[in-house]
Amino acid sequence: MATAVRISDDLIKSARKVSKVENRSLTGQIEYWAKIGQIAEENPELSFKLIKEILLGLEDIEAGEFSEYQLNEPG
Repeated sequence: MATAVRISDDLIKSARKVSKVENRSLTGQIEYWAKIGQIAEENPELSFKLIKEILLGLEDIEAGEFSEYQLNEPG
């Protein structure tokens, strides 16, 4: 469900610039930032890099591009 919200001109300007570099729509960029922010707020111990790697891993799983991890036990 789409809902209209007010966003500052500065945030729109920043998102528009970054969205072009990241090949996202303006809406997509703001949603991406919101998603990262929500995850970071709920998991303050995680770095941005780790959050991004987790999201990439989830996309791989959703696309069926994964294999089971094999733990090599010593001895």
